[in-house]
Amino acid sequence: MDAILLQILNGLDKGSAYALIALGLTLIFGTLGVVNFAHGALFMIGAFCSVTLQRILTLSTETIHETQKDFLGNPLKIQTPYVENWFGPEVGSAIIGWSVPLAILFAIPVMLFIGYAMERGLIKHFYKRPHADQILVTFGLAIVLQEIIKYFYGANPIPTPAPDAFKGSMDIGALLGLDAVLAYPYWRLVYFGFSALIIGLVFAFLQFTTFGMVVRAGMADRETVGLLGIDIDRRFTIMFGIAAAVAGLAGVMYAPINSPNYHMGMDFLVLSFVVVVVGGMGSLPGAVLAGFLLGILESFASMNEVKAYLPGIDQIIIYVVAIIILLTRPRGLMGRKGVMEE
Repeated sequence: MDAILLQILNGLDKGSAYALIALGLTLIFGTLGVVNFAHGALFMIGAFCSVTLQRILTLSTETIHETQKDFLGNPLKIQTPYVENWFGPEVGSAIIGWSVPLAILFAIPVMLFIGYAMERGLIKHFYKRPHADQILVTFGLAIVLQEIIKYFYGANPIPTPAPDAFKGSMDIGALLGLDAVLAYPYWRLVYFGFSALIIGLVFAFLQFTTFGMVVRAGMADRETVGLLGIDIDRRFTIMFGIAAAVAGLAGVMYAPINSPNYHMGMDFLVLSFVVVVVGGMGSLPGAVLAGFLLGILESFASMNEVKAYLPGIDQIIIYVVAIIILLTRPRGLMGRKGVMEE
């Protein structure tokens, strides 16, 4: 029982990342009709927003420490972060320790700007082009973005620690009244809760705001909404920025789980696109459902007991499920009829 529960938790953790990236992908496809293969790069940029803010907060100045001496008796010169000089050692160190959550505030405007610039500078020229052209140009953009990150940050993963308050593990077994000890990292639980919050906010925004209702109407019938005098193109551009921000926030909070590296966007992109196809192109609930479903299946497939009978199944389980679903239901789990059909 405890092993099954642990795999479910692992699956929800991984599925959270899949669901958030797939949600952004689906928002872009559903509004603009664009297959955006650069979306994984936005996830990567979000993770490096955490790295960037951490480096900014740890910028230091050299000061003389009068109470500490070197072997010659001279006062030691130490590096003191500026934030500790400005706010004091305790507050300054706390700010540095909470750099990942604080990076959310840093990443939102950055990702909104990048999303706006991508849509206005490149994507808008491919609205009426075949999906193959969209895939090629956005995949090329993803490669350019990851090489830029590689140039400035290097090729090695950069550890980005979670706040001290969320280091360590929680005994889920005791929480659920189980006899067995079932330890699970705090930050992975935080990531799942954060993902659920972002998903809920996106759906609430689309469902209960006037802006969201107009966007949903435009997704269903863009031409009619335009004839009503509504600048639907401007609203879709804003949605592209929101989708970029969702991917970026997913990357920000994932940084302590998987140290940011320049190719992490590509690692998640292909899997997340499979999630979108399985859930149904253009279906937001389908993207979220498929993200968590495939995350849990992948987690169970990684168990040693399963791999003993089916070696390598953890590497292909998502694609096997995708093939089965698309053979039996070509539009995906919750896809609308006619989407991506000629």
